[in-house]
Amino acid sequence: MFDQSPFECRVEWGKRGAREAAERCDITIVVDVLSFSSTVVSAVNKGAIIYPYPPNLDGHLYAKNLGADYILGRKEAVILGRPTLSPVSFNEQHANQKYVLSSLNGAFCSWIATKVPALLIGSLLNYSAVARIAKRLKHETKANITVIPCGELWNEIRENEDSLRPSIEDYLGAGAILSELSGTKSPEAEVCIGAYEHSKDRISELVWDCGSGRELREKGYEADVIHCSQMNKYQTVPILRNGSFVDASNLGYATKKG
Repeated sequence: MFDQSPFECRVEWGKRGAREAAERCDITIVVDVLSFSSTVVSAVNKGAIIYPYPPNLDGHLYAKNLGADYILGRKEAVILGRPTLSPVSFNEQHANQKYVLSSLNGAFCSWIATKVPALLIGSLLNYSAVARIAKRLKHETKANITVIPCGELWNEIRENEDSLRPSIEDYLGAGAILSELSGTKSPEAEVCIGAYEHSKDRISELVWDCGSGRELREKGYEADVIHCSQMNKYQTVPILRNGSFVDASNLGYATKKG
């Protein structure tokens, strides 16, 4: 009843949505604008190799076994001069280096969806390019597409309350991607597209002032909010291969238009 059949393009929220997409074997696009998706796109654009990992498992051990660095929290990593979940912390010096990136939302959703036909990372930074790759993969695999706005988690949960906090930045990012996909859209996807179309001229303003944006700004990460709000800054499309995200262009997928 709730799987949005028989539509080709769908939208599902959070970890439950990622599981639903995986069980349907859909091409899956994870959208966590602040900040997992934006960080992965930015890091892969600089040539870094990113392994997603859920926060409830031992990421340090996983990184050690891979010969990778485990990405620390923003404050700790800044002190040590290392890249963090902040997308602006990556640069060309991190090219060809392996990093394990764990987060409560985007990384967790990616981990759940690792067995789908294709797992892509989308954000405002690359929404047109990721839509182009998804359309090509859909043509090749004949699979449907599910876009996953990851949302956030409430800080304090009382008994019998849901932990997922729907976040507008992820919904708008999902809508931007869905607006450029071909194929039939579910009503849920149509409404998501409508939210984006109505707001697309004010994206940076809305992300700056939304709850997630204010939270980061109050912690001193204004640069992250500004960076993540940019539209189509990159042609980079991270795609999961052998446990890590690499640029789809390196696998022969043209990410540029035309």
